[in-house]
Amino acid sequence: MDQELSIFWMEVFQTNKVNMFKKLISVSFFIFSISIFSQETPLELDLDEAIAIALENNLDVKTSALRAKTSAVEFKRTRNSRLPNLNANYNYGLNTGRSIDPFTNTYIDEELTFSNAGIGLGVTLFNGFQIKNRIRRDRLNLEASEMEVQEARQKMVLNVTLAYFQVLNNKDLFEMAKARRVSTLDQVERLKNLDDEGVGSPANYTDIRGQLANDNALIADAGNNLKASKLELERLLNIDAKVGVAAKYFMMEPSEYDLSAEEVFQESLENLATFKAGELRIEAAKEDVKVSRSLYYPEISLFAQLNSNYSSLARLFNETGTALVETGQFVSIGDRNYSVLGEQINFVEEEIPYHDQLINNLNSNIGVSVSIPIFNGFRAKNMVALQKIVLEEREVAYERIKDEFQQAIHEAHNDMQTAFERYVIYGEQVNAYSESFRVNEILFNNGVSNIVDYIISKNNLDNAKINLANARYEYIFRTKILDYYRGYAI
Repeated sequence: MDQELSIFWMEVFQTNKVNMFKKLISVSFFIFSISIFSQETPLELDLDEAIAIALENNLDVKTSALRAKTSAVEFKRTRNSRLPNLNANYNYGLNTGRSIDPFTNTYIDEELTFSNAGIGLGVTLFNGFQIKNRIRRDRLNLEASEMEVQEARQKMVLNVTLAYFQVLNNKDLFEMAKARRVSTLDQVERLKNLDDEGVGSPANYTDIRGQLANDNALIADAGNNLKASKLELERLLNIDAKVGVAAKYFMMEPSEYDLSAEEVFQESLENLATFKAGELRIEAAKEDVKVSRSLYYPEISLFAQLNSNYSSLARLFNETGTALVETGQFVSIGDRNYSVLGEQINFVEEEIPYHDQLINNLNSNIGVSVSIPIFNGFRAKNMVALQKIVLEEREVAYERIKDEFQQAIHEAHNDMQTAFERYVIYGEQVNAYSESFRVNEILFNNGVSNIVDYIISKNNLDNAKINLANARYEYIFRTKILDYYRGYAI
């Protein structure tokens, strides 16, 4: 591959902060441009600008980024599960009928208001390293999701690049179709003048007009293909504006690709986000097996609680003094009975305030809780078995992806080699037909050869040029696909 192409490709996909800042400015500029230009004004883009807009706007890339955000939240939630649980509770209500007085713990049959308040702390001390393994699993899943975002971006870069090249290819073919009509028009004008002067062959004039009609049909087809390729590029960019392309980076001639299919495959294993994501998913599945095995272990937790309550029936009795009162007993002296007096303490009933009851009724407890699995319907065994199956499925899926990519890389490499061979062959063909047409045109203009030989020679040259242009861009397509497999589209 040309050194200039390789340098450009690496410049487009550098991930340092400076280039990212430039890309953000570029995207902002073009979004602003889209808003101020009308639908009919083409937005001229070079390849790196088109890629930046696609990465900013494309819905597939956004969807992948949202999945990564979900994985980030899941990881945070799992990581925070190491923290203790601290919960407060409070209630206030009215009770009627037979109930237990929360103040005296005696049965009553009166209406009362009650309230309870408490705070509880719980900390998991050990659960078979379940939390630790879940944190590792979700961290790996997060990294895999980030790799999948990168994979989506890589695919989008490839798709935009190929769509951009397709527009360039169709643009060249459209210009070539118009150019071939120009030479035909010159002959139409020349033969018309000869026919008007009565010195030319009417058949030559009608034949060249038929050739002109053929050239016009080719222009119509080429223009339609150009419009279709631009629509596909606009779809990938997800912008409501007409797009134009600039070929300033792709004017150099292709050179032969210098890597074998196996070398491309080995680079893809090392660099392609698809494989990195697959490897991370496998490691996450291994951690899931460890999480399931933790169900075999006991769970040890520390708990602590602080509680209090209130009852509207709670009363405080304050001593106000003493008094002598009859006891109901008598003493007989002689024939007379005298009442026995006793000292009695007097009290005043006082309602206990809400705040004081909560303070006075405080109670706390602290302890350790141990839950030992003895028999749970083989739940742990089945969970481990299921997670092992998931692990095997991911390993098989990874191997399948490797096989598919290896096959696709070999096919793409063969197609690339064929395209380059065709490019070289068509180049030689264009040179040969160019000389043949030059000679035939001179002979025809001087009346030495006939119109049929001229049209055949012209069509041979024009078709060879079209084939050469198609082979050139097809070769570029194939090299960019191989670059994608190598992990260059980042």
